[in-house]
Order: sequence, then structure tokens, then C-alpha cells
Amino acid sequence: MGGEDAARRVACQRAADSGVAVRARLGYEKRMWSWLTSLWQRRADALPEHLRTGLWGEEQAERFLKKLGWRILGRRVRLGRDELDLVARAGEVLVFVEVKTRGGEEFGRPAAAVDRGKRHSLSRAAVHYLQKLRERPAFFRFDVVEVIGTAEAGAPRIRHIENAFTLNKRYRIWW
Repeated sequence: MGGEDAARRVACQRAADSGVAVRARLGYEKRMWSWLTSLWQRRADALPEHLRTGLWGEEQAERFLKKLGWRILGRRVRLGRDELDLVARAGEVLVFVEVKTRGGEEFGRPAAAVDRGKRHSLSRAAVHYLQKLRERPAFFRFDVVEVIGTAEAGAPRIRHIENAFTLNKRYRIWW
């Protein structure tokens, strides 16, 4: 057994010296990346329509905020069981953006879906996000962006509600 291990080590060393192992490793990584990319694309296509609509709405909201000169710091930021749709910076203000997309307003405004429970989970996520930052922002706020329309219908109607709600009273920022 010891002779086989030594022979294997010598063969590996020779392959490494010739660069074969490096080329094989790069080939493996390229194939793996290609496979993961195709898996992600298939997965995105396989999403239910309401989730695809939500993703489309987030992209529209991001474009809208970029046109305002905002810098997008994060998209779909997961913090434990909570998620922040967009995290952006508008000047000195760190903005946590909740995006609500609807095909129409037959059942009310999209922002009405940001109820007490949703505000609580957004506050919890924001506090976790702020705790992870190295530099504390001078100001932060919560905005809601309403996107009304569908990808097939053309240009959506977008409404931006600044400072839509405040941090939940249960949470405190000490600085």
C-alpha cells in the first residue's frame, strides 16, 4: 500500500509540473460555472408568474431609483428569515426600499400590502443590516416603491413613497 501512495504522489507531482492538473482544474471550473448558469436560468424560467412579476417590478424600481441618481448597494438582501428588496444610498441617507408590484389597482394600492407585520420584519432586517455595517450612516429611512403594470403591458406606472414608515418601536439604534 505504501508503494501505491508514493507512486500516486509522484504521478501527481509530474502532472502538476507539466500544468496538466491546472488545465484540468480550469476546465472543471468552466464546466461547473456553465452548469450553474444554465440551472439558474432554468430556475428563473420555472418561477410562478407572480414571482416573475415581483422580480420584474424590482428591476423596474431599481432602474427608476438609478435615474434619480441613487446608488444601489444591495438587491434582495437576505438577513436571517427577512429580506430587503433594495438597499440604496441617496446622498447621506441609507434607504431601505420595499417594492410592491401589482398588475392593476383593482384591489387597492400596492403600498397597502405593507402592513404592521411587514413593517416589523423590515425593521428587524434593517437593524441587522445596520449592525453589520462598518461605518454608520448619518440617516436612514424606509421607502416604498409601487410598480403598477406587467412586463407584457409595456412601461409601468411607478410611484415612490419616501419615508413611508418609521423604525418599529421595538427596535432601537444606539448611536
